[in-house]
Amino acid sequence: MQFNDVLFMVEDQDRGKWFPLLHPVTGEPAGMRFRVAGPDSRAQAKAMAIMTDELAEMADATGRVAGEDQARAQVQLLARIVLDWDVTEGGEPLPLTFDRAVKLLSVAWVRAQVDAFAASRRVYFEGEADAAA
Repeated sequence: MQFNDVLFMVEDQDRGKWFPLLHPVTGEPAGMRFRVAGPDSRAQAKAMAIMTDELAEMADATGRVAGEDQARAQVQLLARIVLDWDVTEGGEPLPLTFDRAVKLLSVAWVRAQVDAFAASRRVYFEGEADAAA
């Protein structure tokens, strides 16, 4: 691996990879997919910095952050690294917004899948155009 290879990885991860959401029980495609920035992307680094600032603001006088606030900050971090999505409502495409992403990522099984995919370097090293967690 060379210097430019490492820098290209960051660029590639900033473009994100498509991730098909899977049914939480059957493992079948759920009919939704997300384009998620990779773990070494500038997008994830920026989202982490924003989350760190938010957690500092949420801290009480002793420096403690309530669990509910920590969970909300994690969902918001994930929403910031969802670059695009294919989600429908009533058969019509539903445009991606931060608030909609937060709402969908607030569902535990959705969050778990997106979080696992977002942390995976494997999909970037395998060179796949699309991947599953």
